[in-house]
Amino acid sequence: MLKNRGPARNPLMRIPILSVYRTDTGKKYAMAISGVVLLGFILGHMIGNLHVFEGAHGGEYRIDEYGEELRELGIQFFPRTLVLWAFIRIPLAVAFLIHIHSAYSLTRSNRAARQTRYQSPRNYLAADYASRTMRWSGIIVLLFLAWHLADLTIGVEAVNPDFVRGSVYHNLVSSLSRWPVWVLYVAAQLALAFHVWHGAWSLFQSLGLNHPRFNQFRPLFAHTFAVVVTGGFLAVPVAIALGIVA
Repeated sequence: MLKNRGPARNPLMRIPILSVYRTDTGKKYAMAISGVVLLGFILGHMIGNLHVFEGAHGGEYRIDEYGEELRELGIQFFPRTLVLWAFIRIPLAVAFLIHIHSAYSLTRSNRAARQTRYQSPRNYLAADYASRTMRWSGIIVLLFLAWHLADLTIGVEAVNPDFVRGSVYHNLVSSLSRWPVWVLYVAAQLALAFHVWHGAWSLFQSLGLNHPRFNQFRPLFAHTFAVVVTGGFLAVPVAIALGIVA
């Protein structure tokens, strides 16, 4: 007579890293590490956007040249755009998916573990308002990202009818010259500011880097990072609205 061995286990779960990820601690590490990757991309993307202020040199806008440089990374050794996809876009997409899945899984886990409602007002510590809106700011940023890609990367006609492939300056100015898009862009950056601030503040704790000697610098880092990134992103639509960039 065959013994009941219980439900079949997923072979993928035998992979050590996936076994660790199944735990809440593993998901916290995954969310923090993927968050670091995404914060680095956000900072780099913001700096790249500032090329729009350099205008044109020799008939070519500097931000257009910057976009072409990204597409031609490693062209001496690899086909055009291969490095961009293999080392930037695909890893970013993976980090983004891990970040979303781990955040969603941890939210479900926390809800399941909560047997009763809090008997007293919750203590949000330094996270305060940003932590309470973390979920919603994340959803807003996710929806904006879908729009942003359709608007300035893919060039969906229904989203940006004036899109010209490879003309970053033209696409940026023509899109943000439409006031509904301008308002959407600014609102999304404010949501990103809350999300980035809380993420920059909490990633140290998620990674176990929690010590009185440097805890005092965590709020400073979070505030500085969020202000710099948000200020850099908002500088472009403001400049377009004022006619500085046209």
